[in-house]
Amino acid sequence: MTVAVVTDSTASLDPDDAAREGITVVPTTVIIGPRVYTEGVDVTSQMIADALAAGVPVSTSRPSPETFQSVYEALAATGAEAIVSVHISSRVSGTVDAARLAAGRVNVPVTIVDTFQAGLATGFAAGSAARAGSAGADAEQMATAAREAARSAKVLLYVDTLEYLRRGGRIGRAAALIGSALSVKPILTIDDGLVAPLEKVRTSSKALARLEALAVEQVATYPGDYDIGVQHLASADVAASIAASLSERLGRTDIPVDEVGADIGAHVGPGAIAVTVGAR
Repeated sequence: MTVAVVTDSTASLDPDDAAREGITVVPTTVIIGPRVYTEGVDVTSQMIADALAAGVPVSTSRPSPETFQSVYEALAATGAEAIVSVHISSRVSGTVDAARLAAGRVNVPVTIVDTFQAGLATGFAAGSAARAGSAGADAEQMATAAREAARSAKVLLYVDTLEYLRRGGRIGRAAALIGSALSVKPILTIDDGLVAPLEKVRTSSKALARLEALAVEQVATYPGDYDIGVQHLASADVAASIAASLSERLGRTDIPVDEVGADIGAHVGPGAIAVTVGAR
């Protein structure tokens, strides 16, 4: 059986990686001021960073059910006999709801996976589903692989300010940190599908050092191979430095450094650094 894998652009997959693994990425919508853009088509993370720095309103919108329906129908028309659709946490986005609505409108069976994750952790889950499919798994086995990858993944996020998460309604349990002393720099994670505080550190430099240490500690819990990635918004030098240090500590030379996607960037803001790890 031919099973297609679909995800959304919040998964932050490199286009080359998505193409290599046969993953179809459905773009989200990004609104900067009065203009509407499509992630991966006509908006960049730098545009998001510049707009936020200039105080221009930035917001995002899930893909519509009609968009998902068109994608599912196109995949079926090209030979897909089933689809596994892997998406950002339903607790921070309506993307899963849109995908489920679309799934009920098409003739091909679609299994929806709510990862209860965000960013690269969702991407890792989609990648696990695709690899399982390449190894001969059926749709349900692929969905199980995606869910297991999502459960194993750990998002470690540093933000310069919680303001952008607050504005976008994505702050979750980290809302408890608003009003803390300005010198306190939180390290955040995704817990049960919501943004949640993990640790509070006194300075940015200490927070970033702790982010790196936590990533190394998480990797040590995995019995075998793992995925890892470093992402940033308008903080390339810092991200590269963290990746280089992680490469030395973990004995790897393949830790990618990328800007976060425009949708995620709109909510974390300039200066954000994320390290995401997950068992393969």
